[in-house]
Amino acid sequence: MTPEALRNDTDPQTITINPLAIDIGAEIEGVDLSKPLSEQQRAEIWDAFVTWKVIFFRDQKLDKASFVAMSRQFGDLNRGHNIHAVDPAFPEIYGVVKNRHQSRQSGEPAFDPWTGWHTDLTPAINPPTASFLWGDVVTPYGGDTQWTNLAAAYDALSPTMRAFVDELRGVHTYMNYNGVQTTQKFTDEISQNQKTSEHPIVCVHPESGRRVLWVSPKFLQKIVGLTPTENNSLLALLKTHAVRPEFTLRFKWSPGSLAMWDNRSTAHMAPRDFQRTDFDRQLFRTTSVGAIPVGVNGEKSKSLEGTPLEAI
Repeated sequence: MTPEALRNDTDPQTITINPLAIDIGAEIEGVDLSKPLSEQQRAEIWDAFVTWKVIFFRDQKLDKASFVAMSRQFGDLNRGHNIHAVDPAFPEIYGVVKNRHQSRQSGEPAFDPWTGWHTDLTPAINPPTASFLWGDVVTPYGGDTQWTNLAAAYDALSPTMRAFVDELRGVHTYMNYNGVQTTQKFTDEISQNQKTSEHPIVCVHPESGRRVLWVSPKFLQKIVGLTPTENNSLLALLKTHAVRPEFTLRFKWSPGSLAMWDNRSTAHMAPRDFQRTDFDRQLFRTTSVGAIPVGVNGEKSKSLEGTPLEAI
């Protein structure tokens, strides 16, 4: 079913959907995520999630236990991160907290239009279906997060370019820190837990049926079968295109906000501005177990290194 049909077919009874942009993003009202959701609530939230790609809930009274419980209502969860440290008491949670990179790397990265943009954990053969991010401590201003709609990005390509990229496959891997010096400990952690996968450049969304430009700028390193010059030029074109402003949404956090996004059809970018302030910022992420992506021709992704992400 197309997103347009979903919108026309959905008449939510338990939630209110307030769209935030033309192609991406909606705020959801009328639900308390600290309590178990009814089957009807879950279905309506999921329809909004598939349609709008990223949805937001304000003023939620959560703690780590209720955040994990809420996330599990939408599927099995992965370990918080397959490389970085997680909360021992809640291994499903990865802390997106201020200064978390200080012990891992130093120096200023080389900035491109797509720097910082990524889809979660695409080096894995089975990237997460959904990601959940809960704002426990947020900055009074600054620290906004952005998302882009990769299905809209695909649709905006010319018919000639769509036909070309439909047939391509790309290699996603960790260790893309252009211009940044990483510590030996951090390099060893990645080497010991490295994952590398070959995904279609265009995936077919398993629920909406839309074609998605599966470009995770941070992790997509190589397009199979191209020369280095062709590879670098095409990657720059696709990565720049994928994050064009008209496909994106910028979200201002407030205490108790929660974002839930479709990792199969979006990329997002974490902000850097608040690092220059004294403001604290503590957000926490969970991810639900995903399936292996499928290309336009029906061929699935394949693993080149490492093991699949597993439920815990």
